[in-house]
Amino acid sequence: MIGWIGLGHIGRAMAERLSEEYELLVWNRSIEKARGFKNVAGTPEEVAERCDVIFLSLYDSEAVRQVSERLLKADLSGKIVVDTTTNHHEKVLEFHEMYRNVGAFYLESPVIGSVIPARNGQLTILVSGDREAFEKARPYLEKLGKKIFHFEEPGKATKLKLINNFVLGAFMAALGEAVALGEKAEIPKEELIEVLENGAGNSVVLKAKKEKLLGDDYSTHFSVKNLVKDLSYAYDLALASRKAVPLNAAVRELYRVAFERGMEELDFSVVYKLLREL
Repeated sequence: MIGWIGLGHIGRAMAERLSEEYELLVWNRSIEKARGFKNVAGTPEEVAERCDVIFLSLYDSEAVRQVSERLLKADLSGKIVVDTTTNHHEKVLEFHEMYRNVGAFYLESPVIGSVIPARNGQLTILVSGDREAFEKARPYLEKLGKKIFHFEEPGKATKLKLINNFVLGAFMAALGEAVALGEKAEIPKEELIEVLENGAGNSVVLKAKKEKLLGDDYSTHFSVKNLVKDLSYAYDLALASRKAVPLNAAVRELYRVAFERGMEELDFSVVYKLLREL
């Protein structure tokens, strides 16, 4: 039985995908989110005791720390923790050490993609950690992702994910501003998006968010709150690397405005709505 902790938007999609082939024991802090799963644990400690492979899909590094402290109450010797959370680049190194000290294997495994790719097994997965543990976890990861990168160097996967999510946020902000500008210039949104997807705007981001832009649908696949967290983590990485990142700062503050206007739980494509109103 595989353990799964964390059933947010993407966590639930991944867990549902994995449950098609494997038996899962799930736990979530808000237990109502576990509805529909056959095996629901009462505590994280129960998951740690009953499962040799445990997936985490949590909001941030503080949540990972809190859950890990509970998992560590069990005997984790030889067990594998696969953490799909997007972590802080410094905290993730602490997690590697925390689990290594009790004889467990920690695989930082942040994923690129959102709810629909997760449900369809089309994620890109970045993994840092012990190769032997990675090979044991590979069949589960292959159920979730179409492309998997493995690095033995701790922290590398997290750095790559943070940089990727900066690009994600910047692309969406540029698309949102372009569409908002086009509408102000009396160009129908449908025409503008068709030109963008056949020109400079052609991108994975536009393909994924086209219908949301056309339909003003901001139901959550990846929330503003999560993106603000990731952009803040990316900014911390830049500070630690002594690298100026002026665009990152501008993009981060734009999404913070959306956050402060009560859009934090909506899909990050809502930045288009924000820019249309400015």
